[in-house]
Amino acid sequence: MNILTQTADGSNTLFNETIGEHYHSAHGALQESRHVFIEAGLKFVLGLNPCQAISVLEVGFGTGLNFILSKAHCEEQQQGLDYTGIEAFPLPLATINQTGYSDYVPATSWQEFIINYEQALQSKTQLSAFCNLRIAHTTLADFGTNQQFDLLYYDAFSVRHQPEMWTNELIAHACSFLKLGGTFVSYAITGNLKRALKACGMRIEKLPGAPGKREMIRATKE
Repeated sequence: MNILTQTADGSNTLFNETIGEHYHSAHGALQESRHVFIEAGLKFVLGLNPCQAISVLEVGFGTGLNFILSKAHCEEQQQGLDYTGIEAFPLPLATINQTGYSDYVPATSWQEFIINYEQALQSKTQLSAFCNLRIAHTTLADFGTNQQFDLLYYDAFSVRHQPEMWTNELIAHACSFLKLGGTFVSYAITGNLKRALKACGMRIEKLPGAPGKREMIRATKE
């Protein structure tokens, strides 16, 4: 069961009773998503390739917060976004609607997401002139595609509560979908994760963390 919970910055998250962890940082769901995935991930990659459409793969689509913030930014910049989320346990549409995340993006952008959410669970769906979305209803271990991505959001539950998501094998599997020069970002930083990324040929940067997080990690595939 998922319980709607307010975080310290006023934005909501869900507490997953089965896993025993919140979907986002209790210190601020919105702040964490903006800091780790939008600022250090999306905007960083767009700064490197300002004239190209960007492809994003997210491990742990969850509530869709990272997606809607990415969508809104790309549409504001008239930047193409091809987004694939991996989610083994997709949330019901009613739960997505209860998050209050509609307050953080333009109304039209939110409605395009909500109207097309269930279709995107079945196949790649065009949400707007700038955005396509596919939510792969599968585990990361079983996910496969010939597509190579510019950016990988690794947003699984923490290694403490979901250690199987942070094995060397699974990190390598996720990184195999990145293009050369592609970027990996995550809120988590552990010695094992750094070693796993280096083994995948990734150059690692440690960056200041979001509220409540000491550091975050960004890595580039070389």
